Amino acid sequence: MPILFAGIDIGSLTAEAVIIESGEIVGSEIISVLPNPVDSAKSVLGKLLSRAGLCREQIAYTVSTGYGREKIQAEGLADENMSEISCHGFGAYHYNPDVRTVIDIGGQDAKVIKIDRDGKLLNFVMNDKCAAGTGQFLEVMSRALGVDLNQLGEISLRSRKPVPLSSRCTIYAETEVMHCLQRGVPKNDIAAGISGAIAKRVAALVKRVGIEPPIMITGGVAKNAAVRREIEKELEVNIIYPNIDPQIIGAYGAAAFAMQKAGKV
Repeated sequence: MPILFAGIDIGSLTAEAVIIESGEIVGSEIISVLPNPVDSAKSVLGKLLSRAGLCREQIAYTVSTGYGREKIQAEGLADENMSEISCHGFGAYHYNPDVRTVIDIGGQDAKVIKIDRDGKLLNFVMNDKCAAGTGQFLEVMSRALGVDLNQLGEISLRSRKPVPLSSRCTIYAETEVMHCLQRGVPKNDIAAGISGAIAKRVAALVKRVGIEPPIMITGGVAKNAAVRREIEKELEVNIIYPNIDPQIIGAYGAAAFAMQKAGKV
């Protein structure tokens, strides 16, 4: 009978769940969050269990993280809760033990996490007071451009003459985008400027904790190839992009903590 462990991560826009066996991912699930984090936890874990043909009784230990993690534990959906910073760092470490810095760009915040050779947290910095440098910034900019969010990176990569955005504020940057469109600037070049703007904000966060490679990028924004490329340019380093969905790294780290807490590592 396999021994399974689960991690639940409730973010600002999405909720993730991961089940692992011997450190390997058995299955994962991502959903849009519900108004209540406990409901989000129930839904994402329930969908994952159903799709994997499992029941909750087969999970030996579960760790919750993210928004409402204490309530999720109190409701009996998790055995323990851990901070999202620790879980993202531990998840990156379990994916690649050489990683020393993690850039996590989510819907409403961006985090840079520095870990030691055992995956333990050394330092972190977080941008959570401004949308610039987050997924929300890209959503606002894609609407202003009139393109699908998932196409923004592809469009940006086709640019031949990026147009830098001078404003660091989302509202003013949106106005800049509109003015560029009115002047007939190609959308590819505006999109490249948007990628560059978010990269500069993230790179500034990295420099605050100190650049220590290898660096891994996680979170939903990590899927934007143009943003990844621009961050690499700003930092002058190669960034590790996981071959698993970068959005599940926090939940994967929570599951890895569950395995550790249960004494199975």
